[in-house]
Amino acid sequence: MDDPMIWGVVPFRYHWDANNMRWSLGSYDICFKNGQSSLLSKFFTYGNTLPTQRLTHSVHGGLFQPTMTECIRLLSDPHGRQPLFSNSKEQHHHSFPACDPFSTSVLTYSTNGVDSFPRPSAYPSRRHSWVHIFPEGMIHQHPAKVMRYSKWGVARLILEAEPCPDVLPMWIDGPQEVMSERRTWPKPLPRPGKAIDVSFGDLVDRDVVLEPLRARWRALKERARRKPGREGWEVEVAEERLGVVENDVLRYGAEAEQLRIEVTMAVRNAVLKVRRTRGLPDEDPKRGFAETFRREGPRREGEMDDQSVVKDM
Repeated sequence: MDDPMIWGVVPFRYHWDANNMRWSLGSYDICFKNGQSSLLSKFFTYGNTLPTQRLTHSVHGGLFQPTMTECIRLLSDPHGRQPLFSNSKEQHHHSFPACDPFSTSVLTYSTNGVDSFPRPSAYPSRRHSWVHIFPEGMIHQHPAKVMRYSKWGVARLILEAEPCPDVLPMWIDGPQEVMSERRTWPKPLPRPGKAIDVSFGDLVDRDVVLEPLRARWRALKERARRKPGREGWEVEVAEERLGVVENDVLRYGAEAEQLRIEVTMAVRNAVLKVRRTRGLPDEDPKRGFAETFRREGPRREGEMDDQSVVKDM
């Protein structure tokens, strides 16, 4: 229920630009599992929800899946310098390719090589949009209202979008009472009469917090393009497309992973700042690291050692 709730909350909370759109991420195995022609899939598609493959349920999931590319492009300037499509010199200043978009696959993309979804980033008017994410990636209900660690996808959005996007932290309290995982029969029904609180923080200071991290990412990309040659180091000339990372150093290198950890932690700290305004005590800093939760063993769902209830959606 969190995504539909935000669809209604954000325009009410802010003076909304009618030309600016909102998008969110939804689990493919839940929101789109019955096929693209199903009523459920159409509901989420028309609600600007992008299908996200999860590694637990599909080999097509992960940090570099096509939907992440869409999110990065939706956050970016439609007149940026990086092209969107391969082999198109025209793309440096335009969102549409030189070819006819209606006779090619430019207006759609696939999450697994078989399905086909509308490609919102193909339209310049849909760029520079808001993208709502819930970076824990799963249901986590704790009696002390503490969080799990955040996934690295949020780091890709911040590091690779052009220019640096605004980051607005939010704290949502109450859905865990409406749809408590400990509720009894009739379990499918939400519980009425529960209060829901949605709190917004200040925009994260891009110049102080985010731009130094993005500068390190740009420097890392430049080093990754260099390779040994006959006369020292040579720069490998390769097409760079917005939202696409193909270099293994940038995908899996230790420095790239450490940078994503730091970006994700910066966003988490911004959310914790909003949480603090609701009168909640500080969390144990160790809760921000995946290693803390790996010690609970191989269990992914159910009652955990810290008294929380976890469910993979």
